[in-house]
Amino acid sequence: MTATAGIPATTATAGSVVRWEQVAVRYADADRPALSGLDLAVPSGELCLVVGSTGSGKSTLLRTVNGAVPHTTGGTLHGRVLTAGRDTRDHGPRELADVVGVVPQQPADAFVTDRVEAEIAYGMECLGVPPDVMRRRVEEVLDLLGLVDLRDRALGTLSAGQQQRVALAAAFVTHPQVLVLDEPTSALDPPAAEDVLSAVQRLVHDLGTTVLVAEHRLERVVSFADTVLRVPGDGGPPVAGPAAAVLRGTALVPPVVALGRLLGWDRLPVTVRDARRCAAADPRLAGLTAAGRPDGAADHGAIAVACRGVVVRYGGFEAVRGVDLELAAGTVTALMGRNGAGKTTLLDCLAGLRRPDAGSVTVDGRDPSRVSRREAADLVAFVPADPGDVLLADRVDRELAAADRLAGAVPGTASAVLDDLAGGIARSAHPRDLSSGQRLALALATCLPRRPRLLLLDEPTRGLDYPAKAAAAAMLRGLAAAGHTVLLVTHDVELASVVADDVVVLADGEIVSRGPARQVLTDSPAFAPQVAKVLPGTGLLSVDDVRKALALRSGDGHVAGGGAR
Repeated sequence: MTATAGIPATTATAGSVVRWEQVAVRYADADRPALSGLDLAVPSGELCLVVGSTGSGKSTLLRTVNGAVPHTTGGTLHGRVLTAGRDTRDHGPRELADVVGVVPQQPADAFVTDRVEAEIAYGMECLGVPPDVMRRRVEEVLDLLGLVDLRDRALGTLSAGQQQRVALAAAFVTHPQVLVLDEPTSALDPPAAEDVLSAVQRLVHDLGTTVLVAEHRLERVVSFADTVLRVPGDGGPPVAGPAAAVLRGTALVPPVVALGRLLGWDRLPVTVRDARRCAAADPRLAGLTAAGRPDGAADHGAIAVACRGVVVRYGGFEAVRGVDLELAAGTVTALMGRNGAGKTTLLDCLAGLRRPDAGSVTVDGRDPSRVSRREAADLVAFVPADPGDVLLADRVDRELAAADRLAGAVPGTASAVLDDLAGGIARSAHPRDLSSGQRLALALATCLPRRPRLLLLDEPTRGLDYPAKAAAAAMLRGLAAAGHTVLLVTHDVELASVVADDVVVLADGEIVSRGPARQVLTDSPAFAPQVAKVLPGTGLLSVDDVRKALALRSGDGHVAGGGAR
């Protein structure tokens, strides 16, 4: 796409493997097209990063590549899409399965078997790959994505991140010409995400695979991209080009770009390496340190949540091993660790969904698994990794009205919360038709009117763009300021850097690290946010930290800067 970005598809080079020719997509009853004016080509052997705000149409764009739009998702497709020379108007997902591999936002929704190895092999069986070739490829992809120890596991027993790696393996193993990945790292811990993206890059460089990736966590992916394709979400045509050019002037930028904007650097960096070079040449950053206590510790209130010796077993496997944890009222704690470390299992115990096999859990002195459902709902609100699991109505407005009614809140309370998180969601829409980020915002909006004592969130920023993430972080901080206790499981180190008071790291079901966010996040390269990598040893975690430190130094609350925006 580098050579043909912005060039009409009809004049694109012969090497293009995906071509959109004046494409527009409109869904029934929608007030505007989900996609319009798309006239671009992606050359063979490039990685194209698709960006855009939550609900902008990124998933719709990706679904046009394998014919899912319009053959299985509905809607009306105008124009023409050519994938590997085949017109998707005449070829649906089944006819394109030999050339396109797809990993959706919710991989578990696409699983067709019940075991890891069987799921990986299924696509090759459908394509008639010889058994000896199938065996070799399965072994290769198990090694590539670190799934050897999971090969015999039931898919339903895997964590969200483990399921995501299985779905990636199932797509990789067929050796498609085009690989379409919708939020492929959203449920992966930082090291696993790096491994997956490195594997994707090898497919691009070594096998010439064309890859289209939609991702909100640009800090993870942008350095791997040959081209960035931005979907504006306002009905205008998508634009493509180099990352620095396409992201200029938008709010959809990783922290290093935001840092460059704050400091007015002439050339905006898109990688940590570039940002470190710019920072080294900026005299304003010399000797700069984080404001506040050196260890980042905060003065916490009374203990509101306590886990004592918690043990959880699945058969002979111990998912949680003797966890002791206290959470203070009015704090936000990030629970982190690799996929399968036991984080979600611990959340289940805190939510009262599962009783520990040993030990105890209390919230405000009560065990949430031993009180009535109404009392439990007032004690704990739990938003799972798939927010759709807690959305039961067939319209957004009915979901919001039910939330207000159950909470005894003023009508419109949940609706106002939703607008703060993700404005513009049609109240007549079915929750299943929303994007992942929109479903998360709706799930949060339905539980917050109850003002729960403990708010549990499993990967809350999955599917959220940067502005929506900032809004969610502000709301979480507001809840903490009002005395609520917030515990979130997240692999999003950038979120943890701006919202968490404390960080707890699990490994193999045990706590291996805990302490103030500033201390824990800078002690480990795996969990360090971008700003901490750019400015090591300063205690600065976020762009806002840098802004405050500069303002404190200058004494006037103003940060001088100019240059690129």
